[in-house]
Amino acid sequence: MTYAATDFLYSTHTLSASQRPVEPNRQPLPGYAKLPAAPINGSPVPHLTSLYHFAEAGNYGSRAWPGNCGGNLIKDLLLYFRPGLVLDPMSGSGTCSDVCRELKIDCIAWDIHQGVDACDPEGFGDQAFDFIWAHPAYWRMKLYSEDPRDLSRSPTLEHFLKRYRQFIRNGAKALKPGGKFAILMGDYSDREAGYVPLVYHTKRLGFEAGLAQHCTDIIRFSHGNSSSKKVYRSSFIPGLHDVCTVFEKPLESSREL
Repeated sequence: MTYAATDFLYSTHTLSASQRPVEPNRQPLPGYAKLPAAPINGSPVPHLTSLYHFAEAGNYGSRAWPGNCGGNLIKDLLLYFRPGLVLDPMSGSGTCSDVCRELKIDCIAWDIHQGVDACDPEGFGDQAFDFIWAHPAYWRMKLYSEDPRDLSRSPTLEHFLKRYRQFIRNGAKALKPGGKFAILMGDYSDREAGYVPLVYHTKRLGFEAGLAQHCTDIIRFSHGNSSSKKVYRSSFIPGLHDVCTVFEKPLESSREL
């Protein structure tokens, strides 16, 4: 095909105002979105639905801690399930422990910063728990500690998933029959591995460990994320949520984990 010289004038001449591309709308996004009305039911926590929004983190744990999440979702889950004994094997700054202390629920917690590896094949000991809360590293999206056993230090996705599988197996084994295992996890785009669907892997590994999903996914709006304060040159669709999956250990489960 032959092109006339005039076909390429746009590349060598300044465009007139009417020819210039329209700049994207830079107006601030609305601060509020209308959510669907939830059906009235017998839930002890009526505002706990599949869409979870709390702009304030609450006075639990420390927001300065890497990857810290607010304690409100934990509180609402505990008010809903009313467990007797809770475990937080990745306790960070102690958010879950603070919530349990307020609600007067017994809680055992430890963390890699205390030298306790939640992915140890030896598991969590002989204690059985009614409820386990976990907020693992989203692989290497945010480095959590200098300990090489830390999930955020996994050099490859394959290595991360191998360790993550052991963690979920440890949790499943430590649950009482009928116990609940809530895992807050988010997907992200890795510079080398591309988009990493960690929520999918969480479910896959949970089912593999003999757990069942107890209820709807809880989509937690990510208020306070450090990324929301940054400016990026690249174009992408921002992720503004993570997902809490609540697993249950079947009452009739006799599977060797």
